Amino acid sequence: MSDDEMEIDEEGNDTENEENSTKDVYLPGQPLEEGEELMCDQTAYIMYHQAQTNAPCLSFDIIKDHLGDNRETFPLTAYIVAGTQAPQAHVNNIIVMKLSNLHKTNQQNDDESDEDEDNINPKMKGALIKHNGCVNRIRSTVLNNNVIAASWSELGRVNIWNLTQQLQVIESDQLLQKYNKENKQNSVTPLFTFSGHQKEGFAIDWCSTMAGVLATGDCKRDIHIWHPEEGSSWKVDQRPLIGHTDSVEDIQWSPNERNVLASCSVDKSIRIWDTRVQPNKACMLTSDNAHESDVNVISWNKNEPFIVSGGDDGFLHIWDLRRFQEKTPLATFKHHTQPVVTVEWHHTDSAVFASGGADNQIALWDLSVEKDSESSTEEIEGLPPQLLFIHQGQTNIKELHWHPQLPGVIISTAESGFNIFRTISV
Repeated sequence: MSDDEMEIDEEGNDTENEENSTKDVYLPGQPLEEGEELMCDQTAYIMYHQAQTNAPCLSFDIIKDHLGDNRETFPLTAYIVAGTQAPQAHVNNIIVMKLSNLHKTNQQNDDESDEDEDNINPKMKGALIKHNGCVNRIRSTVLNNNVIAASWSELGRVNIWNLTQQLQVIESDQLLQKYNKENKQNSVTPLFTFSGHQKEGFAIDWCSTMAGVLATGDCKRDIHIWHPEEGSSWKVDQRPLIGHTDSVEDIQWSPNERNVLASCSVDKSIRIWDTRVQPNKACMLTSDNAHESDVNVISWNKNEPFIVSGGDDGFLHIWDLRRFQEKTPLATFKHHTQPVVTVEWHHTDSAVFASGGADNQIALWDLSVEKDSESSTEEIEGLPPQLLFIHQGQTNIKELHWHPQLPGVIISTAESGFNIFRTISV
């Protein structure tokens, strides 16, 4: 398989269904009887595709395109940027990908001929950028009409990349083949590199209210704030924000308030910062012992003053920032049986979010759903009523993102590859 011909597969359907066979709903954690087999219920999905790359991509971000918002006409197209975690540090890449021809699941047309079968197969193209070390995490933004990405390297450096050329070549098979061939000899140079962190890290986020402003946090406990300068450069404040006492795991800028960001840490705390204040005094609010152990991920609601957090304890907590000083979550959910490793609010529905865990589950939640006192469903199944959907099939899930321009579409990545899907629930 060549570098520019990465593999994407559509989840197949089980057409051999015996009339007398019975189907039961499987809840994660239940033991399987001898001869029992788990099967995906395709009717629960509007769209479900799988994709694989040569090496696992354990972090990625969705690139906003110019094809329009609220696109629901199939087939769909999506652009993403991902970073690999190959066994050998020197063979890692950033991959700018185009996922296209994403049809509805179970789409059938009796008039289609065998010659047209290739026209309904999903397609994936990728332009590679050599990356020094595994990509711990990668995030993209738009600055001066260019799509750029920031990557955290396992070697302790943060690089900024201009993705303009890669986004151009993935639109043409000929240009892509030429680009990936030339890239093997002449690697792309980052726009900017910061080596001031004293240790590698994972926390990284672009500010949505101030173009080009970046925050990065490392495994030592330090958070640095970046501001763009002319000439494709950045000024990084060498004075870290002081407050955390252990590794900073995730960072989220406020979607509405300039200069305000949130962070979570192995020290079990969630902190809210005002970057206009001196770094040693920038921490405005703190929730100590926000989880029973490491706080791995946070997501800031785009429309309401809520933050959702997920931790090693498997808990999901919803925090109302108007009552953050009370140090008590607004709501708590315990469904994941292992650490929560990814969480994200829906872009437009303030009550909906998705979470992913080391238990190989992705869960969709809706806070607007209330318990029906007349129903015993929750008691029988042991599930909270706010749990809309459980998606399985990936091994060692790492990240998920809602696509901001494709309603209800989630892209997730794991050691076993990517899933691109939309459920009937959202």
